[in-house]
Amino acid sequence: MRFDFGVLGGFKRRAFYVLLWSFVTMLLIGLVADLTQRPYIFPSLGPTALMVFAHPMRRDSAPRHVILGHAAGALCGYIALWLTGLLGVGFSSEIGGRRVLAAAIALGLTSALMVLLKSEHAPAGATTLIVALGILPRLVDFLFLMGAVVLLAVLALIINRICAIDYPIWSAAPWVRSHDAELLRKINTQRAKRR
Repeated sequence: MRFDFGVLGGFKRRAFYVLLWSFVTMLLIGLVADLTQRPYIFPSLGPTALMVFAHPMRRDSAPRHVILGHAAGALCGYIALWLTGLLGVGFSSEIGGRRVLAAAIALGLTSALMVLLKSEHAPAGATTLIVALGILPRLVDFLFLMGAVVLLAVLALIINRICAIDYPIWSAAPWVRSHDAELLRKINTQRAKRR
């Protein structure tokens, strides 16, 4: 059953839609974290919720980008911790050289891997720093982190589809996926005309 409320058709309706469903999804994920006493809720879920409800048709809001982007971010964060000898070492307010190096390695690797996977998702840059800075330092935390990401993606799919938004099941529509190439082509055409 789908209900077409025209939720993205005006600033006030869109603002209410984003407010309501960002609140509901974080509340549900937070309740799972509270019930299990596991780290299912973490800061970079907030920007992801904003993207999937405020801009559900954008390429980087598609479940493929959300899931693969956060997975790349988390894995690269753990690789950076391992490379710097900080795997399993929790967050400290004193940031030393090894922690700075871990953060830099994690973000660099994450950025490159997301481009290679064609799954860019900006909030995953925060996820990799959350891991590299020691907020979720244990490898087992990866399972909870990804559980929360998948739960958010599933909730976004269900909620957006019920509200008559053609949120993709996995990847964005082909015309959305080619947007970057078309934009670059237009920019290059405009530059050529100026010369």
